[in-house]
Amino acid sequence: MKEQEIGKEFTGHIDKDKTTETPGLLPYAHTVGGAVIKPEDEGRIKGNAISAMKQQTEMQFLQIQEQVLLLQKQAQAIRERMIFSERIYKIELRFDPIIGHLYHLYEKKDGSDTLSMVSPEQWGKKLPYQSYLASLRLLADHTWEVVSK
Repeated sequence: MKEQEIGKEFTGHIDKDKTTETPGLLPYAHTVGGAVIKPEDEGRIKGNAISAMKQQTEMQFLQIQEQVLLLQKQAQAIRERMIFSERIYKIELRFDPIIGHLYHLYEKKDGSDTLSMVSPEQWGKKLPYQSYLASLRLLADHTWEVVSK
């Protein structure tokens, strides 16, 4: 440096519009060796977030839908047990049904019902009743589970 410049204050022109008091808050590197800061693509970020949200909610919706279908099926089975149980308990039974055993419900020619230990296959070619309705198992709660119709 020249002798005249030593001890003198730097008076070079610095543009205030091109400097900052808080360089750490700049959205870009403020020195040559600074880290490269790239602006985020907000549209892409939001698009990815929406896509992930839709995928998760769709999966949860399908799980709940499967659960609802299962509950409907269970409710239908309970209703069927109730209907057949009421129908069987209106019959004049000539034996005491045993819990866990399989019985067969038939409709007689006069329209009344009967419960039998004999399956439709065991009757042979000629069924002695008007129609076979269902095979049922007596459960511990004294309702009848429909095994087949």
